Amino acid sequence: MERIAMSQEERDYLNWLKRAQAGSMSQREAAEKMGVSARWVRKLLKRMAKQGDAVVVHGLRGRPSNRKLSAQTQRQALAILKQPDWHDFGPTFASEQLAKRHQIQVGKETLRGWMMEAGLWKSKSRRLQEVHGWRPRRSAFGELVQWDTSEHDWLEGRGPVRYLVRMIDDATSWSWGRFVECDATPQNMGVLWEYLEKNGRMVDVYTDRDSMFAVPPRPGESKDQQREADRLTQLGRALRELGIGSILAYSPQAKGRIERSFLTAQDRLVKHLRLAKV
Repeated sequence: MERIAMSQEERDYLNWLKRAQAGSMSQREAAEKMGVSARWVRKLLKRMAKQGDAVVVHGLRGRPSNRKLSAQTQRQALAILKQPDWHDFGPTFASEQLAKRHQIQVGKETLRGWMMEAGLWKSKSRRLQEVHGWRPRRSAFGELVQWDTSEHDWLEGRGPVRYLVRMIDDATSWSWGRFVECDATPQNMGVLWEYLEKNGRMVDVYTDRDSMFAVPPRPGESKDQQREADRLTQLGRALRELGIGSILAYSPQAKGRIERSFLTAQDRLVKHLRLAKV
């Protein structure tokens, strides 16, 4: 009979079972030591009379797991991931899309192992980045909406679309956006109007200091003089007439929530559009 090497935990279990069998320890005490019920200890003692010391060794030791996915599933998943449209998918997103589009259910960590073995993925070390203090989220929907535009080759050369105007609620991260031909006042007005039709007025909007939102100071003009002049852009006047406050950010980090959402969209949304042949 093949001799099975036991772990330290299994040796401890065997010791407690033998002490319970000999009567030097009660079955309840053995159960507490092992972290199981007294009923399970009684079952193990009965099995030990037939199986001997091997009773504490898991029945699948040295055998493939019953939950192991078939080789055919692995071949199907990798065949899809080797197609040109999937060439840059990471394990997490690939796992989601295989389940959604092809009904192939495989965990992201299992898929990561398959992809690395097939040379489709390399483990990436995370680089330490400069840490910025996080501004707390607003407490309720509609208190603050971040508003920005991302320029990117969204269709990967299949069309002229390059601008995504997006608004994202600061409290809930609910967002609304639209692809536009250019990042100009009429297009941004259109996205604002659509957002208002869906959700009503927000209290404040948080934008960058683009010329659509802020009039640059004139040469030699102080901030106080600029404030007294009360010069507004077309968007600025529209927000004032609607009773919506305008907060201008001084850095991209100040609008971190929408900046991060654009990074995600440039990865995942681009792939969705590619698979949909848009």
